[in-house]
Amino acid sequence: MFSLLPHHFTALVIGASGGIGSAIIQQLLSSSHVGHIIAVSRQPSRIDHSRLTHLMLDVSQEQDRHALKKELATQPIHFFFNAIGILHDDTQQLFPEKRLDQLSVENLAHTMNINAFVPILLLAALKDSFKGTHPAVIASLSARVGSIEDNQLGGWYSYRASKAAHNMLFKTASIELRRLNKQSTVLCLHPGTTDTALSKPFQARVPHEKLFTPTFVAEQLLSVIAQRTPDDSGTFWDWNGQPIDW
Repeated sequence: MFSLLPHHFTALVIGASGGIGSAIIQQLLSSSHVGHIIAVSRQPSRIDHSRLTHLMLDVSQEQDRHALKKELATQPIHFFFNAIGILHDDTQQLFPEKRLDQLSVENLAHTMNINAFVPILLLAALKDSFKGTHPAVIASLSARVGSIEDNQLGGWYSYRASKAAHNMLFKTASIELRRLNKQSTVLCLHPGTTDTALSKPFQARVPHEKLFTPTFVAEQLLSVIAQRTPDDSGTFWDWNGQPIDW
């Protein structure tokens, strides 16, 4: 796992209580190559392990991003995995829009904030932990529907736009981080349709063989990440190791 990273490297997983985030942590813990994992989520940790530190923080809030920065105290982070995202929220009447007349500024802004702005603000807050000469892999969940080139069906306005914005922000960050650390690798990842709360309302039409378990997705994504090098920084990949057009 991650031959470019040092033995007993430090990993930071954001959105650790979600399906994919939790599965990523389990996979990391199964490897003796990983030294210490810092898990961040709004919910209590469901995993107890000597190599795992859990921080209950809401990284959508500036004060909690600052608290995370203070906690890390510029220590080198070798592997960063962002698993936060939003597609629907019944409490806020937020759902993927199929038509123009379903758009609202509130839902557009909220989706854009969680899927694009919060992840890049995290990178900004933690920049000192990525710069230097140590290998640093930064991976963030995107979605194929964020590809402008691939959009043939329309719909899902705010989700598509937020993931396209996410991709542009991380592509741009990859250029700056390359200047700050030549060993940095920034990746956007499409996990496929995963059996989690995010996709639950939309699974009915998904063929059984295309609905993946979080464990399978975590294994696949870590395998894809492990095959990348700093030359791949600023690129977009699916769970099967295929590049995706912007």
